[in-house]
Amino acid sequence: MALAQDEKMPMRLYSLSSQIMKERAQYYRVLEQCQRGDGDVTAWLIWFFGCYTRAVEGATSLISHILAKSKFWQSFASVSLTERQRKVVNLLLDTGKGCFEGGLTTRKYVSIGKTSRATAFREISDLLEKNILIQNPSRGRSVSYDLNWDRI
Repeated sequence: MALAQDEKMPMRLYSLSSQIMKERAQYYRVLEQCQRGDGDVTAWLIWFFGCYTRAVEGATSLISHILAKSKFWQSFASVSLTERQRKVVNLLLDTGKGCFEGGLTTRKYVSIGKTSRATAFREISDLLEKNILIQNPSRGRSVSYDLNWDRI
């Protein structure tokens, strides 16, 4: 709280309390260690400033992700998409580059979009045509797609 007050900013872009909650087991462990020791709080300060750094790094990463997603949608602002296509593209954007296990397949599109295989194939083809998706090198039954990250 003292750090937040010292910043004299109307809002913070990071959440130290959220980070402490994520690391609460370590927090209590180092706190107990310092309380049972000789009163030296160095270990707790080292942990605390590390936690502070991780909170800021996490916020930086989140902001970078939001900006990349915004840039992506700005580059495709004039392209019309169905709600289902937007949902799938947003999911791909949220999972990050290369994090969508095995790429997007027609089967995954059917599951995500709650639609038929024919509609999924048609909508994927449309996304390919609009240069939003690119086909991964695999072919045949193992064909998959990914976002066109070069456009981001």
